[in-house]
Amino acid sequence: MDVTLDQVRCFVAVAEELHFGRAAERLKMTQPPLSRQIQKLERMVGAQLLDRDNRRVALTAAGTAFLEDCYRLVTTLDEAVAHARRVEGGWAGTLHLGFTAVSAIGVLGPLLGKLGRELPSVEVILHERVTGGQVDGIRRGEIDLGLARPPFDTSVLSSRVVAREPLRAVVARDHPLASSRGPLGPEDFDGVPVIGYHPTSARYFHEMTVRFLVNGHSRIEQHVQQVLTAVILVAAGQGVAFVPASAAALGVEGVVFKPLTGLGGGHPDSDPARPVELHAIWARGAMSPMLRQVLHLVQRSAQEIDDALGE
Repeated sequence: MDVTLDQVRCFVAVAEELHFGRAAERLKMTQPPLSRQIQKLERMVGAQLLDRDNRRVALTAAGTAFLEDCYRLVTTLDEAVAHARRVEGGWAGTLHLGFTAVSAIGVLGPLLGKLGRELPSVEVILHERVTGGQVDGIRRGEIDLGLARPPFDTSVLSSRVVAREPLRAVVARDHPLASSRGPLGPEDFDGVPVIGYHPTSARYFHEMTVRFLVNGHSRIEQHVQQVLTAVILVAAGQGVAFVPASAAALGVEGVVFKPLTGLGGGHPDSDPARPVELHAIWARGAMSPMLRQVLHLVQRSAQEIDDALGE
């Protein structure tokens, strides 16, 4: 027979009260079963823990040492119980969070701030990956939540729009289009070299660029995978590119960001004024309490950014 937690709690109560009657009252039990619990505990420990007679109760040397260990045991157990309850409620755990480089500009920073303040017991492990890499990571169980670009396989993934922003043309500061007034349309890019995106690994921005230029006669000169790479090539005079408005926060020197007109042809539910969407994605059927808490913060954080970009 092993020492039980009930026996330990009984011993702690008697050791603190140094009176069986008061200890029994504190534990909401009668004195005889309390005495039996202490006797069983001493037999299991193999040492006398209390000196007692009709007039007094006192701790032995072994009892004093045992009491200190009991305090540590009870504290550890209480912390374990509290931690389990936090995990059950979604207030604690480990979150593997995927993100793209550009999503980090507008959403990731505010989100991490909110997570640190409101879910401090959730450990966040970051994974910077393009959308395809995030989807693969979710399928393999490496990522719990991604911040990525559509479209997604809805048979295996659930998604939620967390931010929308405008599409911008980024041009070199000394480019003729930099001084144009008003929004630029597809026809303004006729004959202009365009830095495009890889049709597979950067499918979202590739399709958005092609859709915008469908009635124009631009020349796709490059196919890159990252928005930052596109902006850097523009600054180097290699052409123009189409990027989300938040890319202006990258701080690349020598470029300007121009508004566009003639956008459309996207998803029926999209906003033509803010067609660039960022989605939260997770494995279908894998909505844990922690993920539900995190998604709530993602929505709140992204809404603030989304509203600011839409002003």
